[in-house]
Amino acid sequence: METLKTRRTIRKYSARDISQELLDELLECACRASTVGNMQAYSVVVTRDPARKQQLAPAHFNQPMVTQAPVVLTFCVDLRRFSRWCELRQATPGYGNMEWFVTGAIDCSLAAQTFCVAAEEAGLGICYLGTTTYNPQQIIDTLHLPRLVFPLITITVGWPAEQPSQPDRLPLAAIVHEEDYHDYTPADIDRYYAYKESLPENQGYVKENAKQTLAQVFTDVRYTASDARSMSVALVEAMRRQGFCD
Repeated sequence: METLKTRRTIRKYSARDISQELLDELLECACRASTVGNMQAYSVVVTRDPARKQQLAPAHFNQPMVTQAPVVLTFCVDLRRFSRWCELRQATPGYGNMEWFVTGAIDCSLAAQTFCVAAEEAGLGICYLGTTTYNPQQIIDTLHLPRLVFPLITITVGWPAEQPSQPDRLPLAAIVHEEDYHDYTPADIDRYYAYKESLPENQGYVKENAKQTLAQVFTDVRYTASDARSMSVALVEAMRRQGFCD
């Protein structure tokens, strides 16, 4: 458990490669993750080729770890494989809908997180890229993903070339609700976010962006409502093209 408690995101990697043997072992661990109905409604695209990583980079806002990491993994919701199996076994699949997209997303997330835990246990560093669902169509086109396959999670992985500080987390009391959900009072919010708001780097973000609060940095600069609306439109359109919604 100590590895999990001390984990940190690694964005800089050494030139050392990851052996195919180690990568296969980690992916075997990922495939042992829990899965709905034992269907494994996910696939993983492994990208090692520098040219292909260059093609993927724009979809991830050209973050340098995409091209620097020896391996980039794109975990995809995949109902195509199971549907093909059904079709070839005289069964009629009905998995091109939102319900099964969500099911696949659960499977996909469990597999990705299991991979990350195994990779960090082996001494590797990983970075989860939150940009995958911002530009899904670019990734679909680059990786030639067919109908009923959708990119959900991208992870860069390699041997660490840095030892960054561990990011802050909210206290457990802010996350865990006993027996039922307890809504947050203003006093709760003040208490749970006090440490985050007190950190010098976060206070620096407030000052640099000429805002009054850290929350405003999130709502007005980092993750704006207008950006979310435009990305939501693109996300739904990509899902429609891939066969998951009408």
